[in-house]
Amino acid sequence: MPPDLDQATTSRARRLLAAGLCALTLLAAVLPAAAADQVRLAVLKYGTANWELDVIRRHRLDQAQDLALEVKEYAGPQATTVALQAGDADLAIEDWIWVARQRTAGRPFSFVPYSTATGALVAAQGSGIKTLADLKGKRLGIAGGPTDKNWLILRALSAKEGGDLAATVEPVYGAPPLVGEQLKQGRVDAVVTYWHYAARLTAAGFPQALGVREALRALGMTTDLPMIGYCFDETWAAGHREALRRFLSAADQARTLLRDSDAEWEALRPLMAAPDEATFIALRDGYRAGIPTRWGAAERADAQRLYVLLRALGGADLVGEAAQLPAGTFWDGVQD
Repeated sequence: MPPDLDQATTSRARRLLAAGLCALTLLAAVLPAAAADQVRLAVLKYGTANWELDVIRRHRLDQAQDLALEVKEYAGPQATTVALQAGDADLAIEDWIWVARQRTAGRPFSFVPYSTATGALVAAQGSGIKTLADLKGKRLGIAGGPTDKNWLILRALSAKEGGDLAATVEPVYGAPPLVGEQLKQGRVDAVVTYWHYAARLTAAGFPQALGVREALRALGMTTDLPMIGYCFDETWAAGHREALRRFLSAADQARTLLRDSDAEWEALRPLMAAPDEATFIALRDGYRAGIPTRWGAAERADAQRLYVLLRALGGADLVGEAAQLPAGTFWDGVQD
């Protein structure tokens, strides 16, 4: 082949290759990027889960995990679980006792730990209430209702100590803000309430008589047992295993930042609605104390023991018909 013909052929091949690469570049520019996996989360509008979610979004931890996180806010806890059951959300935050009750009813929900934070018994100023025995004849505000887990745990401890707390106090049931206000106004002598409401009360000068975590230890629990977590339908989870794993990874990263960085909490101040520095510190430290550090056989054994205790007090209305904690209550799929 003549040299000039060979050079012409080579030049033409190079032009074709360049044109092809240019076309591919243009095609990539106009084609839409692969859609991120959507995860829909139902939360309380003013719940503490929003603190973690704010960290995820500010640091784009969801985007780093190739997730499109849709947060749906609701006014009450029942609304979040209704959204989950109706398929309007993929995850919601609830306790594993709720999950166990769903499983006994044939609804395959499952649980991954979120927090070990528990409630507390907070007394009126100057009441002298320091033990469960001191509650005899007193008006006791109970956040939630007759089957609230914090109340039942204290009842279980009372029974172990030879008493019957339900028979010795005058119960006043109500939403956490309501029973807290009744304590401030002197209408009740003490309240059993959720951890962040207890933190606000103690920061305002109301003494904590007994933490539910202490009560669990007295009942024989050997671990800091996670009580609340991310709940979801395991059928959904089986079909979105990788997206779930990546969401949980983003959540873990956010909790690590909240554990280690005071600057993160400064950024969260507007969401926390803390009226003063003492309340801000109580909420920050309470949240940090509830970040799970372990979730293994010992914690699951404690959950089984607690389930039996709560079933004896709360019955099927609380935990469902199963005598033992139903298999599958705790999700292992992300570890496969």
